[in-house]
Amino acid sequence: MNKENIIIQNLLQKYADHQISKEEYDKLLAYIKKHRATEDLELIMDRDWKKLSDEFPFSELKSEQLFQKIISNPVYAEPISVKSNARTFKLWRYVAGAVAAVAVIMMAVWMYSKSQRGSGSLHILTLVNDIPSGSNKATLTLANGKTINLSEAKTGVLIKGSMVTYNDGAAIGALADGEVDPAGSRIQTITTPKGGTYQITLSDGTRVWLNAASSLRYSASIYEQGLRRVSLDGEAYFEVAKDKAHPFVVSSRGQEVKVLGTHFNISSYSDEKSVKTTLLEGSVQVNSVLLKPDEQSVLENNKISVMPVDTEKIVAWKNGKFVFTSESIESIMKKLSRWYNVEVVYKGDFSDETFTGSISRYDNISRILEKITFTQAVHFKVEGRRVTVMP
Repeated sequence: MNKENIIIQNLLQKYADHQISKEEYDKLLAYIKKHRATEDLELIMDRDWKKLSDEFPFSELKSEQLFQKIISNPVYAEPISVKSNARTFKLWRYVAGAVAAVAVIMMAVWMYSKSQRGSGSLHILTLVNDIPSGSNKATLTLANGKTINLSEAKTGVLIKGSMVTYNDGAAIGALADGEVDPAGSRIQTITTPKGGTYQITLSDGTRVWLNAASSLRYSASIYEQGLRRVSLDGEAYFEVAKDKAHPFVVSSRGQEVKVLGTHFNISSYSDEKSVKTTLLEGSVQVNSVLLKPDEQSVLENNKISVMPVDTEKIVAWKNGKFVFTSESIESIMKKLSRWYNVEVVYKGDFSDETFTGSISRYDNISRILEKITFTQAVHFKVEGRRVTVMP
């Protein structure tokens, strides 16, 4: 890559990070205008497009409307023309997306922010307070009914028969005196609240990541009549230890997932219409349906359908990210309400709005809401632990 392209690459990174100056912004726009049909620009946009489109979660319709408004602004001096051949049209789409992303930031933050704050006529995001992300939080309920709050400074627990320790080997405070469950076959439960997540290593070596507002029930010895059996409410990601002699079974809301050793995700929240099982590696049997890697089964109204999916998006929560692809605001806010432990209130109909984007699960809630408001399709007010969604 030549020196000029390195400079442009740095400018692209700066505006993606919201750190570009007005002078740098003008330089980037000048370059795009000057080189809009050159091969080196297409290479840059090819490489950066996915990151840019993930960074700015506006719908295709809103993006196009904003782009048309942007290019009609006098700052662009001359309209950018579109040639009819396929290659130039492809480049046009990349350039359009990049310019729109830059201009949306500038319009939303530089051009409008002062007037909006001054007049009070439009509230993109009203914060009475901010809300931090969820963290490592869970409770352990022993077979005798005793409930123990697990440490937020630890990431998970290790089950060894009737013994339970943190996964770094440290003793659990309430069990430090050697308390054990004498009946290893009886049921124990680990539960995460809203805003909580925890890891569990079962006695057979199977690893489980519990998402927020979820619970996993298991027998301490896990083995039961030739099977390894657990029950799930909510969402969890499983990496099942291989054991051909003892299939691993997960029961959840009207379905059983049966495996020998594999990686998969189950989402079975009671406030969702369906139960979704997504296979990343190996094979699983959902009731009587066999899944292949990169497939998801959807159980709804006692019927199972199977479809191909992007598994990285499905398990993004486990890897510390939110990833939305043409997702409704209602679906997004359900996920946010579980992770940030908030109540969501709607004022208006948002059924026609979809959003695409990616962001860390460990940012404050304002960071995510701010990104969504770039679309100008929805606005938010945060008061206490209530988030109001407004047109």
